[in-house]
Amino acid sequence: MAFNEKFVTTRSGLRFPYIEQGDAAGTPVIFLHGVTDSHRSWELVFPYLDPNLRAIAITQRGHGEASKPEAGYSSSDLAGDLAEVMDALDITAAVIVGHSMGSYAAQRFAIEYPDRVNGVVLVASFATCADNEGVKQFVAEAVDYLSDPIPAEFAAEFQTSTVYKGISDEFFAQAVAESLKAPSRVWKAACHSMIETDHRPLLDRIKARTLLIWGDQDAYFGIDEQERLLAGIAGSWLEVYEGIGHAPNWEAPERTAKDIEGLVKGLAEDRSSAATGN
Repeated sequence: MAFNEKFVTTRSGLRFPYIEQGDAAGTPVIFLHGVTDSHRSWELVFPYLDPNLRAIAITQRGHGEASKPEAGYSSSDLAGDLAEVMDALDITAAVIVGHSMGSYAAQRFAIEYPDRVNGVVLVASFATCADNEGVKQFVAEAVDYLSDPIPAEFAAEFQTSTVYKGISDEFFAQAVAESLKAPSRVWKAACHSMIETDHRPLLDRIKARTLLIWGDQDAYFGIDEQERLLAGIAGSWLEVYEGIGHAPNWEAPERTAKDIEGLVKGLAEDRSSAATGN
């Protein structure tokens, strides 16, 4: 399926690529990708989404063909970018879906802009990498030594580590190509931000209905991370994907789409019940 890439420039002067499908008057659902990915990370999910939804996948700063400022890669910066993109697209509030780093940005957006969040989906998520020894070791021993251009072999090894079930050669090659578009300073800044920032004390500020999606073969974040998020976010719930790694949106795109739709339908039922007083 071919997607028409569009671009939006925010009031901060940053340019963000995005793809959009569905009903322009439908429920807005905004998708955020993982570290060194781009909006193309959601291309396998989009064909399975209800066409009545207004689905938008954004490339975040520093990634893909987006603007690559020297600084500003904290979760708060990424959340601020999202707010400005939504303003530019005239979206008051939306369901926010984030994968890995994108889920970190989604958490922060729900924390800082609660009135603009209708629901949250956190895919392969975490509250902080501050105590994740595996991630910290990877950053210290590999990411911190990167220089430009990023070696294609390194990008391929990284993307290989994110999947367990496997994906098509074509999509894998695309994922590697997108990773090569992020300069080494963005790899470093994004990874260090996730280590240095801790959302645990802030999770109780997330009031929106929240779904966690996690593959039980995730090489980066275990069930303990999911339990920490469940404990911190009131009313959240977890869908476990057996035999799936760190990228459920790549390895199980149809199920991912249906679970996201389930959350959206639940929100509609909540609104209907509130309107009728039931």
